[in-house]
Amino acid sequence: MHRRSFLQLCAAGAAGLLARAAEPASPPNVVLIYADDLGYGDVGCYGARLVKTPHIDRLAARGVRFTDAHSSSATCTPSRYSLLTGQYAWRKKGTRVLPGDAALILEPGRPTLASLFKEAGYSTACIGKWHLGLGRGDLDWNGEIRPGPLEVGFDYSFIIPATGDRVPCVYVENHRVAGLDPSDPIRVSYREPIPGEPTGRTHPELLKVKYSSGHNAAIVNGISRIGHMSGGKAARWVDEEMAATLVSKALAFIERSRRNRFFLYFSTHDIHVPRAPHKQFVGTTGCGVRCEAIAQLDWCVGRILDTLERFGLTRNTLVLFTSDNGPVVDDGYADGSPEDLNGHQPAGNLRGGKYSIYEGGTRVPFIASWPGRIRPGVSSALVGQVDFPASMAALLNRKIPPGEAPDSVNVLPALLGDSPRGRDSLVEHDATLLALRRGKWKYIPREKPGADELYDLESDPGETTNVAHANRAIVERMKQELEQIRAAGGAAGLPRPENAGPAGPGFQE
Repeated sequence: MHRRSFLQLCAAGAAGLLARAAEPASPPNVVLIYADDLGYGDVGCYGARLVKTPHIDRLAARGVRFTDAHSSSATCTPSRYSLLTGQYAWRKKGTRVLPGDAALILEPGRPTLASLFKEAGYSTACIGKWHLGLGRGDLDWNGEIRPGPLEVGFDYSFIIPATGDRVPCVYVENHRVAGLDPSDPIRVSYREPIPGEPTGRTHPELLKVKYSSGHNAAIVNGISRIGHMSGGKAARWVDEEMAATLVSKALAFIERSRRNRFFLYFSTHDIHVPRAPHKQFVGTTGCGVRCEAIAQLDWCVGRILDTLERFGLTRNTLVLFTSDNGPVVDDGYADGSPEDLNGHQPAGNLRGGKYSIYEGGTRVPFIASWPGRIRPGVSSALVGQVDFPASMAALLNRKIPPGEAPDSVNVLPALLGDSPRGRDSLVEHDATLLALRRGKWKYIPREKPGADELYDLESDPGETTNVAHANRAIVERMKQELEQIRAAGGAAGLPRPENAGPAGPGFQE
């Protein structure tokens, strides 16, 4: 062998060894941080200036920041259902925003994102907001609370049963209310007031946060809620301590699971109403209490990242950060949020927000960080949270059972920054409407003839100009595609329509 060839061979071998040494253990731990009502423009790395989010920005600086990522719905329960099942929630009856006493809407034994990790040998935990129902519809909050997260793939759970503005205002740890005094049983009613219990409507003088609409029933911690409850006083949460309580449970799970592989679904309460951040965040931003709740959320992210670093887990942990839907400012409490925005734009340059079919309803911040694997960058790939099951199955090199996760698409190459391509198309959803995204086009069907909407998001991201009349052929093709997706049992395996062009650009004329 010539000397030059020998040296080249040695150099190639050394490079290969170094490349393998740089690669982290595979597959990684996975931490999914799921914010609540966080808008596209609510954090620094997406353009916010009046509220500082250094920890979320740190996550973005060492990962991929997506500019066209979507929750599955413009409201919370449907998005959470899709995230865990890989099925659009509008396909299943009963996946609306649930009351606090609703039955579990996930079928025990059905494959979920959590069970996928559990079957791969991971320790799994659900900590934070749940809002997918508990029990079978006749729940006794003073006894065993099942089925719940433990029956759908989680080994451990410490949850808010529904939302912070709905009763019961207690934490549920695994199958029981945490800290419940048996001599002070809990009673919950969503139908009628409980005799002798003050409400926000009858005793407004007891409130430290006034309600603007709807939140006028049980008073807990000086804040009136949706629904009525009595008892369980020792177990009731304190809103100002909620973020610290939840993150402490998350950190404890990471610590006890650090020698094994783990999946943590950390579903924060912030920045959902009622907004009552800890005093350390009060007055720290230029845009009021809603932004103070964002600062508190960022603090939680920082605690998670610092803990991963402390245990040497950063390089082999995939952290996914996103939100369940777009932003809302006044959502039932007169907390001064609209008046104090001071120019802050929760949805950035997008139209709409929570409850809306426009982009601000479902296009949300989304960051994927895995320092041992992902190169930092920005991606315009179209991705959805409904894709988590298929993508994580690919990460784990596992197969999803036939018929399960029917709308989930493997976009792992996009999540890892290996490909600029995501989904071909995506269905967006609010409480009543479906819309279709394909490439640069956004199609919204309307019942009134001739009222359909079409937007070119490449030139008009704020959806200000309806171009449907000038692009009837595109409207008809997207209408047919949406009807096909709606009629099919799942969208993941549907063929792309004729003349679709390459994924990404969408229809071209």
